[in-house]
Amino acid sequence: MKKEHHPQVFQSISELLRTLGLPKPMQQHIHAKLIEKAKDILSTSNLSVAEIAYQLGFDYPQSFNKLFKSKTEISPLEYRRGFSN
Repeated sequence: MKKEHHPQVFQSISELLRTLGLPKPMQQHIHAKLIEKAKDILSTSNLSVAEIAYQLGFDYPQSFNKLFKSKTEISPLEYRRGFSN
């Protein structure tokens, strides 16, 4: 009987990067680029935070929210609100 191969599912991009064994500076660079792109999308589009998360390659919007807040100290929605005033 042939054994089925199931791809590994990662809970976050951080988990994927750790699994790949990338050095911390590379992970930090990738996170910085993701946050930079997220800020651009948040400030120039009406996409939902979940849609932005999926567009940036996150499987779970919660993982995107957690990363964004850990790097900026505000949530994606709080960041977007800063542009609506």
